[in-house]
Amino acid sequence: MQERAGSVTLGPVLFNWQPEAWRDFYFRIADEAPVSTVYLGETVCSKRGPLIEPHYQEVTERLTKAGKTVVFSSLSEVVSKLDRKLAEQICTADGFLVEANDGSALLHLKGRPHHIGPLMNVYNERTVAFLAGNGAKNICLPAEMPATAVAALCEATRDLDATIEVQVFGRQSLALSARCYHARAHGRTKDSCRFVCEEDPDGLDLTTLDGRKFLTVNGIQTLSREYLNLLREVPALREMGVSRFRLSPHTLDMVEVAKVFAGVVDGTLGPNEAAARLDAIKPDAPFANGFYYGKPGYTWNSASAR
Repeated sequence: MQERAGSVTLGPVLFNWQPEAWRDFYFRIADEAPVSTVYLGETVCSKRGPLIEPHYQEVTERLTKAGKTVVFSSLSEVVSKLDRKLAEQICTADGFLVEANDGSALLHLKGRPHHIGPLMNVYNERTVAFLAGNGAKNICLPAEMPATAVAALCEATRDLDATIEVQVFGRQSLALSARCYHARAHGRTKDSCRFVCEEDPDGLDLTTLDGRKFLTVNGIQTLSREYLNLLREVPALREMGVSRFRLSPHTLDMVEVAKVFAGVVDGTLGPNEAAARLDAIKPDAPFANGFYYGKPGYTWNSASAR
C-alpha cells in the first residue's frame, strides 16, 4: 500500500506561455513552492509541445534537485500523427513517471507504474480497479466530481496500491473539442493558428449575447471562468482519504497559493487566515466550489465559509 499522507501537487500548465516564462515559472516553483509533485508537459495542443521541449531537461533537473517528484503529463486528445508521436514519445521514455490524460497512453503504460490525469474521466469503482490493475499508482479525479463520489472512490482504493488526487484550485476543465476555439475567434483555422492562444495566458474569456462573462477557452479546451477553490474543504477531503491536492497553474502568485494550501493540508494554517491570504491574491474572476456540493460548478456554496 502507498502512503496516504496529504501533500500539495502542481498540475501541468494548461496554457500557451512563452517558453522562457514557462521555464522561469518552474524554476521559482522548484526554489520556493511547498509542493511534493510537479506535473510537466503539454496536455492540450501538440503544436505547443515543441515550444517548451528545449527547457524540459533544465526544468526537470531544477525540480528534482529541489526534492520534487516530476511526472510528465500526456496529451488529453490524440487525433493526428503529431499527437500520436508526442504521446508515444512521452509514454515510452525511460526513467520517467507519466500521467495519462487519454486512453491511448494506457497501451504504452500497461504494467508500468504511472498516474491517471483528471482528463481521463474516472467516475466509478470498476474503472478505478481496472486502472490500478493496469499499473496506475495515483488517480486524479475530474473536477466535476461531488464529495459523495470522491468519498466512494477513495473507499474503492483502500485495498489497492493506488491513491486519489483531487484538484482544489484553478479553472476547471469542462470539455475538449477537435476544433480550436482560439483560432476560430481570430478568423483562423486550427492548422494556421499562428499560436494566437499565447495572447491569453489564463485563457480567453467568453461572453453571452447580453454581455455576461460566461466560460473560458484555451485552444481546444473549455474551462470554467470561475477558479475552483476548495481550501475550506481540504480537511474533509483528507478525512475521505484524498492524499494529493492539486493546484492548476495560472499567472497569479502560485507560490503563495501553494503555501496557503500546504498550510491547511498540514494543519499549520487556520482556515480563516488561509482564506484571507488567498483572497488577497484573488484573480479577476469569482471563486467556485459548486461541483463539490453537487451544484452547478460555477456557484459558490456558503457552507464552505463555515
